[in-house]
Amino acid sequence: MNRYQKLASNTVILAIGTFGSKLLVFLLMPLYTAWLTTAEYGAAEMITGIANFLIPIACVGVSTGIFRFAAEREADQKRVFSSSVALLGLGLGGFLLLSPLLLLIPYCKPYVWLVVLYVFFADLQAVCAQYLRAIDRTTLFAGQGILNTALTIACNVLFLFVFEMGVEGYVLSVIVGNLLTTAFIVLRAKLWRVFSIQNIDRRLMKDLLRFSLPMIPTTLCWLITDLSDRAMVTYFWGESVNGVYAAAYKIPTIVNLVAGIFLQAWQFSAVSEEKDETACSHFYSRVWEGFLSVIMIGGAGLILLSRFLSKLLLNVAFFEAWRYMPTLLCAAALEALVSFLASVYLVRKKSSHSFVTALAGALANIALNLWLIPIMGALGAAIATLASYALVLVLRLIDAPRIIPFKLCLPRLCISTALLLGAAAIMTLDVKARIWWTLLCILAICALNAPALLKGVRAIVAKRMK
Repeated sequence: MNRYQKLASNTVILAIGTFGSKLLVFLLMPLYTAWLTTAEYGAAEMITGIANFLIPIACVGVSTGIFRFAAEREADQKRVFSSSVALLGLGLGGFLLLSPLLLLIPYCKPYVWLVVLYVFFADLQAVCAQYLRAIDRTTLFAGQGILNTALTIACNVLFLFVFEMGVEGYVLSVIVGNLLTTAFIVLRAKLWRVFSIQNIDRRLMKDLLRFSLPMIPTTLCWLITDLSDRAMVTYFWGESVNGVYAAAYKIPTIVNLVAGIFLQAWQFSAVSEEKDETACSHFYSRVWEGFLSVIMIGGAGLILLSRFLSKLLLNVAFFEAWRYMPTLLCAAALEALVSFLASVYLVRKKSSHSFVTALAGALANIALNLWLIPIMGALGAAIATLASYALVLVLRLIDAPRIIPFKLCLPRLCISTALLLGAAAIMTLDVKARIWWTLLCILAICALNAPALLKGVRAIVAKRMK
């Protein structure tokens, strides 16, 4: 099996394990938006946003570090796992000691216990799952993803529809899902046999920290981009508008979902790929070509369907969310490209580069939010998000090829992005004959990107690479 076939195989396994389960979440959106008011839904999303902000801090970034170090061909995986778990224990212990400080956040005060449990079990589940991915237990990694989603949905049904627990039930369902999934991973993979105190290596812990610590502010920068949107929309326009805006995010997550499935497989291939510079550059160039095509074509198609998907998946009180979706879909497409370029930093352990570029995007997002949200409401937040990802993309397009040289296909990237933005503007402004104009943009994007996509498919099905 050549490297492209291995990448495709892992992607398919992860897709089966991830897409089906996530599809259930989308299908349940009408129920969530029916059983929670716009204000309750906005509050629940805000709580999970705060928890997600704390997750990388509490685990000292080791959920990324364990994957990078354990995935290397020459890695002593027992030493990596044991040292990573030791770091995780220290991080979570410090978080629990400092958790009373959450009481100082007025919005968070009634739900501190939920935030603490959410962070604690999310970190445990993430570290165990990332270790599975690093040692190429792809099928088990996909299986635990399915289980996590199924458990979360079951708890949602129980807590929301049976016990009518509202916001607390929505958040508690995620906590219980992570707890039970972690138990499954430990038992199924027999992780107690991998961990031992004797395998804890202080020197390796220092190397893990050196790589992982810059990933904390990097992750926080992306979360700030998301959380600042919702916090400012809530502040200026109220929880109801934020609830609608949060619902608008659900359709663009289809792009994030598809990209995320591929990128999980791609990161393993990129890290484990031979160190030969020429082969690595060629591999990056071919995969980037195909990935760019899929993201652009898929993003354009979802923009065309944004209003229809809103009617299909959202309660009538949330239907206004469709106006923000085209802009957020463009942002999601650029985010996917940004995430691909981040793999360069992961492979070469240049985590500080990832942080600097992400910080620029977060600062731009906050500044634009302060300017646009008071004027344009939630649409201003969507535009700010799009602009911040565009900035990070430009910075990484300049920086990443200096570390691993590969072909960026800049003419096709620029034209496709311009057409994607045009389609989003047409749909958002609700111009006359918007469907036909948007369809024209999509056809142009397909014409530009289909040849590269077919080239990638041929590389996957080829029996032997020349």
